Amino acid sequence: MRLHFVWVGKTKDRRCAALIDDYLARIRRFAPIEISELREGSGQSGQQDEARVIAIESARLREASERDDRVILLDERGEMMTSTEMATLIERWQMTGTKRLAFVIGGFAGVDDETKRQAHLKLSLSRLTLTHELARVILTEQIYRALTIIAGLPYHKDRPVSN
Repeated sequence: MRLHFVWVGKTKDRRCAALIDDYLARIRRFAPIEISELREGSGQSGQQDEARVIAIESARLREASERDDRVILLDERGEMMTSTEMATLIERWQMTGTKRLAFVIGGFAGVDDETKRQAHLKLSLSRLTLTHELARVILTEQIYRALTIIAGLPYHKDRPVSN
């Protein structure tokens, strides 16, 4: 199964970029990956212009996915899961013949309703607000973690929570 990371804009913070690159290199040991850094929609401030940016970026995000992709959209209102639950889900998709998982992160203004409807899963990394760059770091780390769980490697320590 291939993994496709799709996001709007380049990672400008060099520290975040270095972490993302590190996790992507680790992920490559388990699965082929593709990265699509899509051009940001340009605009001024204002509600009407923000709607135009959302429409442009959302169309680009949808175009980056293939028809039979399993699309996971990062969304602050999405489903939250543990690392083990994510690993179980990815493993199930592997076993059922999913060819490519597309992990999608929209731009600063979000995505349109059509993009949300086309997603197979809306995933929330946290109830906290994260920068898009930090979300990329957390996403790539969690995908790496899930793949090590599936492979039975000791990276993930599943310890009971103490009160």
